[in-house]
Amino acid sequence: MEPRFLLLSDVAAELNVSDSQVYHMVRSGELPAIKIGGRGQWRVERARLEEYIAHKYAETADWVRGNPLVDRDSE
Repeated sequence: MEPRFLLLSDVAAELNVSDSQVYHMVRSGELPAIKIGGRGQWRVERARLEEYIAHKYAETADWVRGNPLVDRDSE
């Protein structure tokens, strides 16, 4: 069974980005997370990460539709 909550380093590995990029995403509110424990360690719920990924796919699809690839040979 996979853990419900992930460390920021686990999220970084899943997304193939740096730990600092994930920290920025969390601190900016782009990626929902919680602070737990006496030292306030960040955790991202796996379900929230999956929702974030799905949202990014939809956002990217919208961008692609609005920015079609132009074949340079036909110009």
